[in-house]
Amino acid sequence: MFPWLSDLLSPTIGAMRLLRSDMLLIALGACSAFFVTVLGIPRIARYLPRDRGRAFAVDADKSVGKPIGAGIFFAVVFAAAVFLFVPWRLDLLLFVVVLLLTAGVGLIDDGTGGLSQYQLALFDFLAAGLSAWLLVNGADTVDLWLPLISGSFGLPSFVVFLIFTCVIWISINATNCSDGVDGLSGSLSVVSLVFLAFVLYGVVGDRATAEYLLIPFDPRTGAWASIAFIMVGCLAGYLWHNAPPSTVMMGDAGSRPVGLLIGVLVCASHNVLLIVVVGFVILANGGTGIAKVALKRFFNVLVFGRVRFPLHDHFRKEVGWTGTQVLMRFVIAHLILSALLYAVLLKVR
Repeated sequence: MFPWLSDLLSPTIGAMRLLRSDMLLIALGACSAFFVTVLGIPRIARYLPRDRGRAFAVDADKSVGKPIGAGIFFAVVFAAAVFLFVPWRLDLLLFVVVLLLTAGVGLIDDGTGGLSQYQLALFDFLAAGLSAWLLVNGADTVDLWLPLISGSFGLPSFVVFLIFTCVIWISINATNCSDGVDGLSGSLSVVSLVFLAFVLYGVVGDRATAEYLLIPFDPRTGAWASIAFIMVGCLAGYLWHNAPPSTVMMGDAGSRPVGLLIGVLVCASHNVLLIVVVGFVILANGGTGIAKVALKRFFNVLVFGRVRFPLHDHFRKEVGWTGTQVLMRFVIAHLILSALLYAVLLKVR
């Protein structure tokens, strides 16, 4: 008598409708974030601090005087979109608070330059630790999986907490160090976030796919994928104004929270080595510079002595690439390497 009622009660049909509903919310959230960011940045640019240039950075003088710290705006837009379009969950809401605090600290550094590297590193550890705690809170053990190895294994939550904290901290700082060429950090981050969203939504968050690939299924990752797409919308809106030649820059207020989000999404996948898959070029560009400085400063060991870091400065100064060439070639390399490593990650198990 009521065929629509039997369809609604059918588990298969119900799941398909839930999937369509989730996808609609994700699309609405991402598109709303994009349009608000595109329209809002020109209106708030006059209130942002101005770039003062960076010591030893190639072509730093070209950015002097431009508005910097636009990341605080798209971080707020991101928070509002998550609140409006993602089903409320305590860990997600608390993470958004941590992300906003990270953006706020970045804005302080953009505006005053008064925070030392050690102060920023300490805050990054606090933000990474709080985010890691949200991911493992309430669990005695956490199941992890690795590339090239079938199945999963459990580790005590405290050990996983320490691993997650380190991975998130590295992601924050590698993403921050990649910010130095118009459009580069934002574009690389968009690629990483899209790959992460597909892993979280279509692999780890899908029971049939996870079981087929011998990966621990986690139904909570769909929400993490949703916020990944929302940040893609925010970054796309920012890149509208940051395309070479840029009129505004995200600064630490943007690169640090974006790096935080990438690190958290990697950990939410239960595979910390996913950071290499989705962020290989980001790590090579910014992360290797962190390792070089740390080895020299704390152990007096010099590696890659003839290579300038971040790598984008090396290619501009030593190889002669323009900023636009760096942007396009780094993004192409990022896409190709991520796709290849993505295939290895999921199929060679």
